[in-house]
Amino acid sequence: MSTEPTIAPTANFLRTIVADDLASGKHQTVVTRFPPEPNGYLHIGHAKSICLNFGLARDFDGQCHLRFDDTNPVKEDTEYIESIKESVRWLGFDWGNHLYHASEYFEQLYQWAEYLIEQGKAYVDDLTPEQMKEYRGTLTEAGKDSPFRGRSVAENLDLFRRMRAGEFPDGSRVLRARIDMASPNMNLRDPVLYRILHATHPHVGDAWCIYPMYDFTHGQSDALEGITHSICTLEFESHRPLYEWFLDNLPVPCRPRQYEFARLNLSYTVMSKRKLQELVQTGLVKGWDDPRMPTIMGLKRRGYTPAAIRTFCERIGVGRSDAWIGFELLEECVRNDLNETALRAMAVLHPVKLIIDNYPEGQVEEFEVANHPAKPELGTRKMPFSREVLIDADDFMENPPKGYHRLTVGGEVKLKYAYVVKCTGIVKDADGRIIELHGEYDPGSTNGPVTSDGRKIKGVIHWLSAPHAGTVETRLFDRLFNDPNPDRGGADYKQFLNPDSLAVLPLCRVEPSLMQAAPGTSFQFERLGYFCADEKDSQPGKPVFNRVVTLKDTWGAKN
Repeated sequence: MSTEPTIAPTANFLRTIVADDLASGKHQTVVTRFPPEPNGYLHIGHAKSICLNFGLARDFDGQCHLRFDDTNPVKEDTEYIESIKESVRWLGFDWGNHLYHASEYFEQLYQWAEYLIEQGKAYVDDLTPEQMKEYRGTLTEAGKDSPFRGRSVAENLDLFRRMRAGEFPDGSRVLRARIDMASPNMNLRDPVLYRILHATHPHVGDAWCIYPMYDFTHGQSDALEGITHSICTLEFESHRPLYEWFLDNLPVPCRPRQYEFARLNLSYTVMSKRKLQELVQTGLVKGWDDPRMPTIMGLKRRGYTPAAIRTFCERIGVGRSDAWIGFELLEECVRNDLNETALRAMAVLHPVKLIIDNYPEGQVEEFEVANHPAKPELGTRKMPFSREVLIDADDFMENPPKGYHRLTVGGEVKLKYAYVVKCTGIVKDADGRIIELHGEYDPGSTNGPVTSDGRKIKGVIHWLSAPHAGTVETRLFDRLFNDPNPDRGGADYKQFLNPDSLAVLPLCRVEPSLMQAAPGTSFQFERLGYFCADEKDSQPGKPVFNRVVTLKDTWGAKN
């Protein structure tokens, strides 16, 4: 079920149900399924369902199926199918031999639809979609019977078979279940079972021109696969009576049970596939895997780790009540994981040159520094040091406030791992911009932030040797929305797009070793945050770095 280690699972009501069912002998083996519709990329909300379904199967020595509920060829694509497979595998789970498509069951579903017609429990309806909506009624008002509800079994069978044969245009007829137009549950008011769609299906091609609805497909697919626990989110709770009606009225091989849990509501995101697709199609983001997107592939490309997402899903728990989860928890999970696993490195995002006038010209030293301060087994690397170094422009201030401990004219700082330096002057261009700093170093100050005469220096900054540093593009990603609930009812979520969600810095400087960083490899850029070599845009010897997350929660201070 899982190819990666995970944190110890916490108790939840679904684990209790599964454990009790196995203990009582109701089931000998637990069989769950993850059934995405291949009409878009999976997002972080789906990750919760993946971890839950595959995790239950793993923990109870059962099996979890990956099934594509591919009932709408108009919205489905092989790109989405492949991205879903990649997402599940990347999260650390494997379905083994249990990969299925609902379209594999189309013939059986069709036969069961004919069975319902023969039992007088389904009929072909000619109402238009607008008329059907009118006849359906409201939450406080019963619906009324379609004038076609009384068709005979023979006429319904004839029309349904002609629908399959392709005699009728799209939208002209549907097959409906005959249940109860006065039911207080709107889902039981003669729901549509089949509609006509002359469209090529990504899995079965042009074999069909009528397609079953999701509600007619889902439970029967579960029954055909022997699913014991059909787990879905709370919005399907009102569909459960229909799920059970089909199982009650069809000769299915077994009877699964549906259970519902609360979906993930994550702040500063939208979780609607339709809205995510709109962002992609309108060019507001650069594809489904844009590192600002809450899709699993977007998070992967940004540099999030499978372990961090699994930990996040475990920490938020599984319950029956809707709740909002702060985006900062997801960031905390990846921050904690990368703190343990990411190698350290030096980078300067806004470089300014510091010339150390009393350092010998042409001399180069090498300082050996740890790749990870808490893990000596990860080894060391050598950092070159020369007369000209680069520091970050943010680490210099000409007129600093009281308590400023970085570099200023006449002030001293420790260049981490190297020397204490004192700024002696600045050079500006014609517009008054600082283009160069000058300073002097203390040759006896390599032992920590202490000068040769014993003074302790408070400020420590990072640096690079200018002649040796590589030049890279760095992308600073931030939250895609600047409002914690951009999807609030009635509002246009696009108005909350964060205009500062991406800053591209094309001339950042990095340690020489980082120029060979493999795509997908993460580092902690000391004092700056965690960065990952972009897996699509990085080229050999020319990496592009994405900021995964800052070292600390910066949004908490803003809000």
